Amino acid sequence: MENAEHMVHTRAENDPDEHYRLTLKAVIDAGEILLRSGGEANRVEDTITRLCTAFGFIKTDVFTITSNILVTAIRPDGVPVTQTRRVRGTATDLRKVEAVNALSRKICGGGGTVEELEAELDEIRKSPGVPLRTQFIMYAVISAAFALFFGGTSNDAVISALTGILLLVLTKFSEILELYGIVQKILLSAAIALAAMLLLRAGLPISPDKVIMGNIMLLVPGIQLTTSLRDMITGDLVTGMLNLSEAVLKAVALAAGCAFVVGRMGG
Repeated sequence: MENAEHMVHTRAENDPDEHYRLTLKAVIDAGEILLRSGGEANRVEDTITRLCTAFGFIKTDVFTITSNILVTAIRPDGVPVTQTRRVRGTATDLRKVEAVNALSRKICGGGGTVEELEAELDEIRKSPGVPLRTQFIMYAVISAAFALFFGGTSNDAVISALTGILLLVLTKFSEILELYGIVQKILLSAAIALAAMLLLRAGLPISPDKVIMGNIMLLVPGIQLTTSLRDMITGDLVTGMLNLSEAVLKAVALAAGCAFVVGRMGG
């Protein structure tokens, strides 16, 4: 693999067309990581524009929406280079956003080549996420805290913490099955509501609504909603409206999943 990449870069050094094609590909890779990790459209477009300028393009036009990046960059000899990238699936990871931002600042400060950009982006992609044990702890703590916040008792908090752990397990399983978006939200919220109602029927002294709310808060697309508002404020109305629509649909899906289970079980 390394030999193949070396041959590609060697060929690019002697072929301006190949050089600028690979350069733009690497730059769009950076933008894709930002977009997939929860970065705003404005941040993606600004990063791509700055990187293209740093690598010698004299003009760059970028159009970004929630699932697509389109870039046309003008080479120093006036020849345009256009590439588009379909972006599928997003998972908020602000550590990757911060890492790409730092890398972009380094490159724009004159501290790197295209090959170094590709190598560091590959490291960012492969960087380990939050340890699973930490995720279990955080899901339990956040679920319990929200149950108390909404007026639940200590019993509600304990049960909410346990169902929060169940929620994380189900979330990981849904990702293995590649269930994302609205379908995932409906199934997860329905599963949490079902668990709470079954525990109530088992005789546990809990308020199922408090337990459900404690868990549902982990699924509310708050960051996506905030990002959509920021996109609209900065003038990216199309991307902002798309993100806002998706966030609202996910919220409706959460409510629908809970309502279906609670309604069927006489809650």
